[in-house]
Amino acid sequence: MSYVAPSADVSDQAAIGEGTKIWHLAQVREEAVLGENCIVGRGAYVGTGVRVGDNSKIQNYALVYEPAVLGHGVFIGPAVVLTNDTYPRAVSPDGSLKSAHDWEPVGVTIEDGAAIGARAVCIAPVTIGRWSTIAAGSVVTKDVPAFALMAGVPARRLGWVGKAGFPLKLEDGFWVCPETGARYIEDSNSLKEAEDNA
Repeated sequence: MSYVAPSADVSDQAAIGEGTKIWHLAQVREEAVLGENCIVGRGAYVGTGVRVGDNSKIQNYALVYEPAVLGHGVFIGPAVVLTNDTYPRAVSPDGSLKSAHDWEPVGVTIEDGAAIGARAVCIAPVTIGRWSTIAAGSVVTKDVPAFALMAGVPARRLGWVGKAGFPLKLEDGFWVCPETGARYIEDSNSLKEAEDNA
C-alpha cells in the first residue's frame, strides 16, 4: 500500500506504485508514473509525465522536471535539479511573457542504479549511464557512461564505480570493487561487467 502525506500535492492523474511513499510538501504532477517502493522526499517536485522506475529515491527538495525518465533503483540526492529547457527565457524577444507552448521541453534520462549527489544539476538533454555516480555539487552537461564516477563543473570522469557505489581499483587488467570483489572490464572509455561476476 502506498502512502501520501496529508500536506503532499499529488495529482489524481498520477500513477503511484505499491509501497511508494510521498512525504510532506512534495508535489507529483499529472500523468507522472512512479513505480513500486519509491520514496519522494519532503518538498520534492516530480513534473508532468515524468517516469520513475521501481525502488527509486527522490530526496528532499529535488526538482525532477518533465520529460525526465528515471530507471529502476535510481538515487536523486537532496536539492538535485534535472532541467528541461535548453534556452530558458521568461519572455519572448518582444518582451511578452512566454507560455508553456512557446518552447519544447527536453529531458534527462537516468538509467538503472545511477546515483546523483546532493545539489548536482543535470542539464538536459543528457543521459546518465547505469550505475554511474555523480558527485555532490556537480554540473552534468554531457552524456555519462555506465559505471562512471563524475565530479566537477562541468562534470568530468574521475574514475569508475561498481554497483555497490565504491570507486574501483585496477588489478591485473580488471577494475575491481573493494567492497564486493566484482570485476569490470574497460573498453574504449566505457566499462562493462566481467562475465565471471554472474
